[in-house]
Amino acid sequence: MGDIYITKDQLLKKMKVTEQSEKKGEDKSPELTETGNIGNLISTLLHSRNQAHVFHWQTKSNSSFAEHMALGGYYDGIVELMDGLVESYQGKHDIITGYNSSKLEDYKGVEQLISYFKSIVSQIEKDRKSVKESYLQNQIDTIQELIYSTLYKLRFLK
Repeated sequence: MGDIYITKDQLLKKMKVTEQSEKKGEDKSPELTETGNIGNLISTLLHSRNQAHVFHWQTKSNSSFAEHMALGGYYDGIVELMDGLVESYQGKHDIITGYNSSKLEDYKGVEQLISYFKSIVSQIEKDRKSVKESYLQNQIDTIQELIYSTLYKLRFLK
């Protein structure tokens, strides 16, 4: 593939347009930052709600009843917490766009569940960096409380 060239005048013109847009507050993508993405965070949580419900339905008689209940508590609880976070964020910033989806997995056992919820926490830690406001961080903390409570139940209650 060949090189693409831009003249100095074209570059300066583009820089001026970008600078003017930033001054006017015309950036319509407040959820995107260099260190995280609120859309990814919410997409992860949306997926976790559906994934937890699938896992909940697929627990078997040789699985722990505690797993079944922990998963039910998670998918029931995460919806209200997500809704609060999204509405608070959008109240200050703009409508979140760019949601993505992931494939749902079938239940294989408690170790899979533990690994899955730990991966959610890792993704949240990465994407929460896009949020600066303390009240939004507090809402994310409450979501993590639910995840860690679910992990406790999955790990220690049989």
